[in-house]
Amino acid sequence: MPRAIAVDWSGARTGARARIWIAEAVDGRLTALEGGRDRAEAVAWLVERRRRVPRAVVGVDFAFSYPAWFLDAHGWRTPADLWAGVACLGESWLADCPPPFWGRPGRRRGPEPQLRACEEGWSVRGIAPKSVFQIGGAGAVGTGTVRGIPHLPVLAEAGWAIWPFQPPGRHAVCEIWPRLLTGPVAKSDPAARRTWLQAQGGLRGRLLERAAATEDAFDAAASALRLSAARDLGRALRAPLPGDAREGAMLTPASALARR
Repeated sequence: MPRAIAVDWSGARTGARARIWIAEAVDGRLTALEGGRDRAEAVAWLVERRRRVPRAVVGVDFAFSYPAWFLDAHGWRTPADLWAGVACLGESWLADCPPPFWGRPGRRRGPEPQLRACEEGWSVRGIAPKSVFQIGGAGAVGTGTVRGIPHLPVLAEAGWAIWPFQPPGRHAVCEIWPRLLTGPVAKSDPAARRTWLQAQGGLRGRLLERAAATEDAFDAAASALRLSAARDLGRALRAPLPGDAREGAMLTPASALARR
């Protein structure tokens, strides 16, 4: 089975080093967990890691695309169009919060469809995927997406396949939603994080303490553990995509998903 790497991403304007964590696991065993990198440094680490490991799947928790209607509105027909467009426009979206973006003071969600096909129908004890258009407020994921997508060309140039836009090969970077992998654990509770981690593979010692210390470290460690133990990872990477392929997809190997 390939090495699993999980990156708990952050779109924060400042302080990203405190929030970004990278975990590695092999065969359901956590082998490394590190924080302290900003976005560019985390991407540079992945570029270097690609040179050193013969096979790996990376899961990153930001959306790799937007709903098809939004892509059509901008005339983005290919992943390259999308990557270039977000790199050009993304910071202005965050500054001005124009429709369909929302979540900033005075900017409410509009009538536009909020989810991609790959996000429809998923729920973990009532927790559903958040809209990529939400760039403020509790649980906002849109900022991480805006500040994540422009890094995808760097990873692609370094030889990482950006799934599902490119065939996965031996090195693939994929979008994940950690909640599907952890299940309904109370992530805000350190004791609950610790109990979950101990149950997954007998995690002990300094790695356990580090992984249980914060929600960000927990999400990285938990995602890497679950992906590395998945028996059907290859099948999930080859599965047909729901909806418009330009919208991308979340990696959801059935054997890695926690009980919902």
